[in-house]
Amino acid sequence: MAEEFNIVQGSKAEQYEAMLPQLGALIAGETDLIANMANISSVLKTQFNFFWVGFYLVKADELVLGPFQGPVACTRIAKGRGVCGTAWERAETLVVADVDAFPGHIACNTQSKSEIVIPVMEHGDVTAVLDVDSEYLNHFDETDVEYLTKVAALLSR
Repeated sequence: MAEEFNIVQGSKAEQYEAMLPQLGALIAGETDLIANMANISSVLKTQFNFFWVGFYLVKADELVLGPFQGPVACTRIAKGRGVCGTAWERAETLVVADVDAFPGHIACNTQSKSEIVIPVMEHGDVTAVLDVDSEYLNHFDETDVEYLTKVAALLSR
């Protein structure tokens, strides 16, 4: 198991392309979900310097904070509430260009301006969400959707 990560330069797509195999190698053979989420969060934060990146895990009827990199975060989020809870409820990726314009947005940190949330699936059910926040408006695009979906799929069973 490789326990290192090399930062890659280039376009956003080139960075993701080079990062994915490194992530795969980093989590290969590790069966602990929390350990893998922790390393994925670290790699994404290191490579892209996102404001906040991490996971929320489905626990009964709410999302519970999991491994993350960034400022202190909300600990629990109800299904259908905020961007994360809505992505969980709909079982779909959400890209929000301006979180302040999102109905029911939960302001865990007022510096967060845009967000992308990708469900992590197991046997067709959402078991967690990958949440990435930026301090910039309209930060995320289809490239992020494409590659962060592939990142989340590394955890899917």
